[in-house]
This record gives sequence, C-alpha cells and structure tokens, in this order.
Amino acid sequence: MKKIILDTNILISFLTDRNLAQQEKAEEIFSQAASLRTKILCQQEVISEFIYVMNSVYQVGKSEIRSMLLDFANMPGIEIVAELDLELVSQLWPTQISDYGDAVIASLCIKTRASAVATFDRKFSKELTAVGLAVVE
Repeated sequence: MKKIILDTNILISFLTDRNLAQQEKAEEIFSQAASLRTKILCQQEVISEFIYVMNSVYQVGKSEIRSMLLDFANMPGIEIVAELDLELVSQLWPTQISDYGDAVIASLCIKTRASAVATFDRKFSKELTAVGLAVVE
C-alpha cells in the first residue's frame, strides 16, 4: 500500500470551500485512503497548523475544530504521527527546505519511505523535487 504524507493545505482544502479544484483533488486522496488503497500519514505539526489556520483565519470555533479533527483521525487509512526526527529535519531545514514545518513533513516522507507528499504549495513542491521526493499530482 502506498503511503502519502499530508501537508496542511490539503486538509484545509478538503474541509473548506476555499478552492473547489483543490477540494476535488483532496477528496480523491481521502477517497483512496477510505478504500484502503492508500495510507495517509499526518504529522502532528500539520494538526497544529490546521488548528491555528481554522481558528485564526476561518474563525471556526475550537469545539467545531475538535470535532473535525476527531472525524479526520477516525477516517479509514489515516495515521497521525507524533514522532519527529529532529536530526533529519535539521539536515533539510533551512538549506534545502526553507520552511520548518515543510521540513518536518519532508523528513517524515524520507523516514517512512512514503511514496509522495500531497501539497498544493508550489514552492514546497519544487523543494521536494529538488531533494528527490515525489509530489502527489
């Protein structure tokens, strides 16, 4: 089973209507996980960023965010990863991957030998490709 590492923007696009084209792509990723064709790994850092963005930018209440997170965590094919390989992250950040949170995601992809990272961030996609990691199209 292929493993996909999730960037925060995929989760936000999946749960909001901010960009319908992105939402459709995110739905396909989650559909593959729900049918157990793909395993989605979600680093704890992504959860923290998601909470911040949903509360601060989208003004969603904390109780509603909690419900969203619990529903997400209980979906088939989802695994929340709390471990962090700080040495690997520091090999990537800031020289190869400019954003610390992105370096955390990239390090999880390397450590777990995942197939690819799912992101809508073009700069991050270029950085991933430059370090030899695949991006979900």
